[in-house]
Amino acid sequence: MTSHLTTSNAGSLADSEAAPLAHQAIHDTVVGILEKDARGPLLDVPAGEGALAARLIKAGFEVSCCDLYPEIFRLKDVPIHRGDLNAELPFANRSFDHVTCLEGLEHIENPQQAIREFARVLRPGGTVIVSVPNILNIEERLKWLLYGYTSHFKPMSRTHVERLRAEYDNREEIAAHVNPIAYSELRYILEKNGFQIEQVRRDKPKSNTWMYWPVVLLIRLIAGLTPGDKRRERWTEELASDEVLLGGNTLIIQAVLREGAVAT
Repeated sequence: MTSHLTTSNAGSLADSEAAPLAHQAIHDTVVGILEKDARGPLLDVPAGEGALAARLIKAGFEVSCCDLYPEIFRLKDVPIHRGDLNAELPFANRSFDHVTCLEGLEHIENPQQAIREFARVLRPGGTVIVSVPNILNIEERLKWLLYGYTSHFKPMSRTHVERLRAEYDNREEIAAHVNPIAYSELRYILEKNGFQIEQVRRDKPKSNTWMYWPVVLLIRLIAGLTPGDKRRERWTEELASDEVLLGGNTLIIQAVLREGAVAT
């Protein structure tokens, strides 16, 4: 069973010390998107300390929170469920109108399982908002070329893992980025499970993109010379868009579960 909370019984949210585990700009963007939607039951997973949930409750949503480590959750009087995005979530089918999953998919082994679960717990016409590190912006593409890894997905050496375990009290999943997910893969998984992408956003523009304009112009020139059918088939224009190619550190995707969609 789900357990929802509204503004009327939010209790001591104002006294909470929940800090965003994602960048503040990501929370601002997501709240800005949802504020325009009808209020209803919403699942926030992973909920972290509860910073996003607090803002969404204040905005009038009925929020259920879920996390692999509910012991780190800080909101008083707000129920928190233990749940693993690699497995089945502890909620009934068609329980929610909205799902938010910020900075979660890159931490797990099986993002496809997580998206399948979002399709299961959402009602048809419901909205999912997911955010992942943007590994396809121009800066990260060049870092991959030069170093063999990107800013957010550095080698998980034994020393690095041991440091994370010590820093996060053996909860290294909170900080370990183990699964690089690009726009193409995320879109494929969403569409495979019955979602239609509504919009793609970035957390904020990067300040140093002017340095990469010669490469950006070359990429867009090549994209423009690609035959139209191939551009549509390979999402060429999306991959060369401001949001992806010139995006900030994070890609934010809003998608709607189609009426009658059946996950495959």
